[in-house]
Amino acid sequence: MHHAYIGIGTNIEPRFERMRAAIEALSMIGSIAAESEIYETTPMGYTEQSDFLNAAVRLETDLSATELHTALKGLERHLGRQHRERWHEREIDFDLLLFDDEVILSETLTVPHPEMLRRAFVLVPLAEIAPDLVHPVLKKTMAQSLGELGGTGGGVHVYSSTD
Repeated sequence: MHHAYIGIGTNIEPRFERMRAAIEALSMIGSIAAESEIYETTPMGYTEQSDFLNAAVRLETDLSATELHTALKGLERHLGRQHRERWHEREIDFDLLLFDDEVILSETLTVPHPEMLRRAFVLVPLAEIAPDLVHPVLKKTMAQSLGELGGTGGGVHVYSSTD
């Protein structure tokens, strides 16, 4: 059984329902062992768009990292993801952040996710569910990495579906 950490994001309405559907869809390819709160975050890169909802899950799966990556892309399509420019809005986005303690560098997949330690919208939910999880290259915990990033800054706060 493999342990994968997956980041999830959306900023196209109905955002909350899309997040719930995405988390539920993950159960088709594994067992959800941990699930973060849903966080609302300001967009980065292209900022003239709606705020995102982000979360992280720990998925236990029999799939290899490559098979999981392919399955995640299939789930994105199934959930209505449309191709858009980088940094633009997303119906749903799955990022394979970590897979066991593997380091993978291929044409289609890089694990650990190369940008994860620079993004509060990834580290806040990931540190919530796995604060002691160690980055396999840098040998820092998610809690340490979040602290180095400046805590929960960067426009990340817990989302309430009644907002």
